Amino acid sequence: MTIKQHWLTNVNRITSPNWDERPDPSDISLIVIHCISLPQGIFDTPHVDQLFCNTLNPDDHPYFKEIYQLKVSAHLFIKRDGDCVQYVPFDKRAWHAGKSNYEGRECCNDFSIGIELEGTETIAYTEAQYAQLKEVLSTLLKTYPRLSTHRITGHSDIAPGRKTDPGASFNWQKIK
Repeated sequence: MTIKQHWLTNVNRITSPNWDERPDPSDISLIVIHCISLPQGIFDTPHVDQLFCNTLNPDDHPYFKEIYQLKVSAHLFIKRDGDCVQYVPFDKRAWHAGKSNYEGRECCNDFSIGIELEGTETIAYTEAQYAQLKEVLSTLLKTYPRLSTHRITGHSDIAPGRKTDPGASFNWQKIK
């Protein structure tokens, strides 16, 4: 796995419209781990792609009526089988963190890479996801010099009280 022009090679690419320019494109200094499933706890659906591309149909599920108008994205999505989709190039600002703070610095989207794992806070992630995540993290750490293993955190850590993902089901030791 390598990165060319801020896109991972050999992964699926679906370009999201939900991104903008980073204030400093060279300031990629944090990785934020999230989880998502749509509907919650249901896996292997097209709904995450649809949410990140603004095509989620509110009539497909009652919960979608609450979220279909959100303008959100992540850089990457790692599915249960380890398959990976990239939506936003790493030098651009994906809209994944919302109101956030890391070590006193607000607006984490400005300087972070957002990685979504298909899952919930209470269902264990798969070995295929951990393997893919480790490979992705290794590639990111080699490519972006401001990143380090000490600058990988959960959404719950940068938005405490507002977010709980990736949750207790995420085993941080598996990516060390």
